[in-house]
Amino acid sequence: MIDIDPGLLATMFVVAAIAGAFDAIAGGGGLLTVPALLLTGMNPVAALGTNKLQGAVSALSSTTAFARRGLIDWKTALPVAAAAAVAGLAGALCASLLSPRVLAALVPVLLIVIALYFGFSKGLKGEDVHPRLTLPVFAFCITPLIGFYDGIFGPGAGAFYMVAIVTLLGYGALKATAHTKLANAASNLGSLSLFILKGAVVWPVGLVMAAGAFIGAQVGSRLAMRFGARLIRPLLVVMSCAMAVKLLSDPANPLRQAILGLFGQ
Repeated sequence: MIDIDPGLLATMFVVAAIAGAFDAIAGGGGLLTVPALLLTGMNPVAALGTNKLQGAVSALSSTTAFARRGLIDWKTALPVAAAAAVAGLAGALCASLLSPRVLAALVPVLLIVIALYFGFSKGLKGEDVHPRLTLPVFAFCITPLIGFYDGIFGPGAGAFYMVAIVTLLGYGALKATAHTKLANAASNLGSLSLFILKGAVVWPVGLVMAAGAFIGAQVGSRLAMRFGARLIRPLLVVMSCAMAVKLLSDPANPLRQAILGLFGQ
C-alpha cells in the first residue's frame, strides 16, 4: 500500500491537470500520468486502473466543453460512444489473452504513421468533407476495433480515434477532436468498470487526479476551440511521436530489440 500524504496528492493533482490539457487537444496525457502513478509505488494494475479513472473524467470534461459550443453531432456521437464503451469493456476482459508484447511492437509504428499523416498530408482541415463511410459501418465496424484496443492496451487510442474520424467520417479538426473525446471517454469508462470491480483503483489518488484532469481538460478544450487546426495538428504530431518514443524506450519492447539486433547492438 502506498503512503498517501498531502504532498503526494498535490503533485498528482498538478500532473493530472497538465495531462488533461494535453489530452483535450491531442491526447497523450498518459505519458505523464502513468509514469507518475508508478513512481508513487503503485503496482502496474493499480496504476492503470487509477489512470483510467482520471482519463475518463478528463475526456468527459473536454466533451462537455465541446458540447456547450455545439461541436458534437449527437446522432453520430451516441452510437459511436456506445460501441466504444462495450468494446472498451471487452478489451479489458480480454487483456490477459493477448500478449502486450505484440501491441508494444506494433503501436509505435502506427503512431509514427499517424504523425507523418497529420504532419505532411492535408487530411486535417478546419472544415468537414464528404465522409467515406456511413455512420452504422463506422460505429459498428471501426469504433469497436479502437475501443477494444483502448481497453486491452491503451496508448495512442485518442490518436487512432482522431485519424479514423477525420479520414472516414470527414470531420474537420475541431469537430473531430470533440467526437474523439467522447469516444475516448466511453471506452475509458467501459474498461474502468472492470478495474473498479477488481478493486484496482486507488480512490484517494484517483479522485484528486480526476479533479485536476477535469480542470486541465477545460483549459485544453478552450485552447483547441480558440486555435483550431493550427494547434491541434502540430500537437497531434508531437504527442504521437512522443508516445512512440516512450514505448520504444522500454528495453523489453520487441521492436526495439529487433532494431538493435539488426544493427548488431
